[in-house]
Amino acid sequence: MESPYKGKTGLKRLWNAFHYSLDGFSAAFRNEDAFRQEVFLAIALIPTALLLHLSGFEKALLVFSVLLVLIVELLNSGIEATVDRISLENHHLAKRAKDIGSAAVFASLVNVAATWLLVIFG
Repeated sequence: MESPYKGKTGLKRLWNAFHYSLDGFSAAFRNEDAFRQEVFLAIALIPTALLLHLSGFEKALLVFSVLLVLIVELLNSGIEATVDRISLENHHLAKRAKDIGSAAVFASLVNVAATWLLVIFG
């Protein structure tokens, strides 16, 4: 069965999508400790990046690296919620899915460190 929301088009679809996105941010902030920590990291790092005496491109790299962590964390949280919705039993495929999502978050955090070090000291 297809979602009843799929039939919406135009501005109504955009408006609904905007609100679903806000709901997603809110749910992640309320329910995911890692996402909250990464938001606070972003609140510190993004203004710092914008205040540094760097080129626009370098500032964009720094900001994007931080935003990428939030994006990957949101995707990881979605994977975890979906796996938990299907079953809470221990299963090697559920563990694999969650571990791979966690690895993606870790890789994005390593990317932040590498990007900031290369841009600032490179």
